[in-house]
Amino acid sequence: MTEVQLDIHKDLIEACKRGNTRAQFKLYQLYSKAMYNICMRMMNTREDAEDMLQDSFTEAFRKLDSFRYEATFGAWLKRIVVNRCINELRRRNSEFITINNIEIYETDDDIFEDTDLDVHRIRQALERLPDGYRVIFSLYFLEGYDHQEISQIMGISESTSKTQLFRAKLKLKEILTQS
Repeated sequence: MTEVQLDIHKDLIEACKRGNTRAQFKLYQLYSKAMYNICMRMMNTREDAEDMLQDSFTEAFRKLDSFRYEATFGAWLKRIVVNRCINELRRRNSEFITINNIEIYETDDDIFEDTDLDVHRIRQALERLPDGYRVIFSLYFLEGYDHQEISQIMGISESTSKTQLFRAKLKLKEILTQS
């Protein structure tokens, strides 16, 4: 069984903790592209994604003393990025619709069935999803969170997470078939 190395950039992180700005810049270079992609998928505009990226790194560097190597730095930073984006969307009052009928989202129809798709069309369709749908869709399919994790991160029930995902898939299919 392979052991996961949690301190891959330990020297760099420790230098950042001591206030070394070159180390901070290097850490930023290592992780900014991946974190920007998360911000972009969640925030949907370049300007908002850039703001969230900068805010997230600022927060991470400010809280770096609390990083204990219990997870990888990338996982720790990703959590900050996701939470920062969600908090901003909440501040904007993005709507997360609750439905208690579990049956409607138990279907796992393939949303890409019978459509001629390319990455550009899918990206454009995702951009057209309402914030609530897009965030849940991104967390589930693109970031790999399960419904229990999403419910904890978002402060919603698991059934709300499942409902949002189901509706996001329906809306995405509708958008893709119209274009």
